[in-house]
Amino acid sequence: MAPVRFMTWNVHGTFNLNPKFDLEGVCSILRKWTPDVVALQEVDSRSRSDDPFAKLASVVGDHRIHAKSIVTEDGDYGQMLLSRFPFSSMPEIVDVSYQEREPRRAIATDLLTPAGDLRVVATHLGLSIHERYAQARALVSLVKPARTVVLGDFNDWFWIKSVRRVLAQVCPNRTRLRTFPSRLPLMRLDRIYATPDSPIATVWTDTEARAYSDHLPVIADIDISAAGT
Repeated sequence: MAPVRFMTWNVHGTFNLNPKFDLEGVCSILRKWTPDVVALQEVDSRSRSDDPFAKLASVVGDHRIHAKSIVTEDGDYGQMLLSRFPFSSMPEIVDVSYQEREPRRAIATDLLTPAGDLRVVATHLGLSIHERYAQARALVSLVKPARTVVLGDFNDWFWIKSVRRVLAQVCPNRTRLRTFPSRLPLMRLDRIYATPDSPIATVWTDTEARAYSDHLPVIADIDISAAGT
């Protein structure tokens, strides 16, 4: 089969009270690259009359799961995993929050692709070194030995207790694009990781996305066709 196209994007800077907010612009980036699987972080419906969660889900496919870390009467905030492929297992919302810091979640599920099951883990990690290290170790427990892709905003830029070193034990394939801040990208915060049997064929970003977020998206075609079912 053709490579599976993954995309991760922190859409922070768009879902706010800005009267010129362009939700359709965000959707246009998704439509442009037609990803099979998308992880979105910092989706925020608070103080809005529309529902960004529903709108974004309608762009990619029929299969989606929300992990809302903040739920209020005024709206919700969190992340999403969207897929063109159906879930072959019940999606898990795993609490990876660290002590008293901001609530964090990971979404873990299996997708039924034309080449068989594919494990996907999507997340948005914390801002402190010790927090991310503990969360990365929690992610490892969600990874299966084969056919697994982990993607999201890892907020990881130091080598000390880095997420990269932890995840490399199980997902040595990874992207290395600079994504933040989007106007002049310096940090590789947003990444896609994969198990050894799932090589990353091509990876790129889209500078047009800087009009809609302070992060650039990461898009990658991953070859899972060689993996056993």
